[in-house]
Amino acid sequence: MLKAINDIMSRELRLLWRNPIYLFCMVLFPILLTVFFTSMMDKGQPLEMPVGVVDLDNSSTTRSMVRRLDAFQTTRIHRRYASFDEARRAMQRGDIYAFIYFPHNTTADLLASRQPKISFYYSNHCITSGSLIFRDLKTICTLGSAAVGSAKLSALGKTEHEITAFLQPIVVDLHPVGNPVVNYSVYLSTSLIPASLTLFIFLISAYSLGCELKFGRSRKLMARANDNIFVAIMGKMLPQFFVFASIFALYLIYIYGPLHFPHAGSLWRALALALIAVAASQAFGIMMFGLAPSLRMSMSICSLWAALSFSLMGSTFPVSAMSPSVQALSWLFPMRHYFAIYQSAVYGGHPFLDTWPHLLALIIFILLPLPFMPRIKKAMMDWEYRWVL
Repeated sequence: MLKAINDIMSRELRLLWRNPIYLFCMVLFPILLTVFFTSMMDKGQPLEMPVGVVDLDNSSTTRSMVRRLDAFQTTRIHRRYASFDEARRAMQRGDIYAFIYFPHNTTADLLASRQPKISFYYSNHCITSGSLIFRDLKTICTLGSAAVGSAKLSALGKTEHEITAFLQPIVVDLHPVGNPVVNYSVYLSTSLIPASLTLFIFLISAYSLGCELKFGRSRKLMARANDNIFVAIMGKMLPQFFVFASIFALYLIYIYGPLHFPHAGSLWRALALALIAVAASQAFGIMMFGLAPSLRMSMSICSLWAALSFSLMGSTFPVSAMSPSVQALSWLFPMRHYFAIYQSAVYGGHPFLDTWPHLLALIIFILLPLPFMPRIKKAMMDWEYRWVL
């Protein structure tokens, strides 16, 4: 049996070398995706987003607030506009993401405690840029009112400690666990890149089995395996497993080494999880081929399942906030379980057993092809591929 597996592995390595699809989908595209996603968000979050100003008050207080807004890292004062309509048209053209509007007598009303209304308008078509700009604009308005309040209390003879206690009675001690610098690349790259790798693993697993039928090599494969479908599958999948596992390991070393992504768990724990995820993804592709022993149909199902993984894995929208039916559906996606374990074991540094249901689900995915082995063997031995025009 070991000799047959070794013979089929040698045959599979020759197929991988001769067919450029394997080189592109197993090596080049995953590397390019890793470089693309990590370099696209290398700054951690959007910086210097253009913001406009409509300052009808034009006082020292409003000008100071504008200078403070321009000093923020994520915003940049692009231009000052003479009227609300002019700023609105600039925002509609896409010249600016937002603008802040100071009406007449803003400072006078502020000093007289008449609660002036400072308006800001921001584009929320992109959640990331909208939330960041909203945070900066709201902070500026809070700082402006606090500065006036501080000046009034100081004139009344209050000490600095009394002024601070009055303006900010509750001090917030913020601890962003797992991503202390609030780097968007840390949580997007660690979800999008593994999900993309899962897509390639799904497709290549189904493609390699479907090609045996399409090009009439299935009977020769079974002859090399002595008509043992387990030996045939093992010999075909092991070289692909080693290649995908190596790419996954290089990706983890890259993000935790040169990029210094934060992680509370050890690198070995992340590598072990990656190996389990690769095996589960390969098993899913094999199962889909057993369910629909056709190159086109099995690859179509795998691509659909992988595309849905991006939404149901819980990286951008928490699964717990989805409807109960969608939460139940998410258990059918290997990437969901990988990301749940990754958040707990790698981000949080907790043991694997804390997420044992997801770990058990990945193990079940690895075993799923077993009931379909007789159907795959029948397809390899008896079925013939027919071209349909």
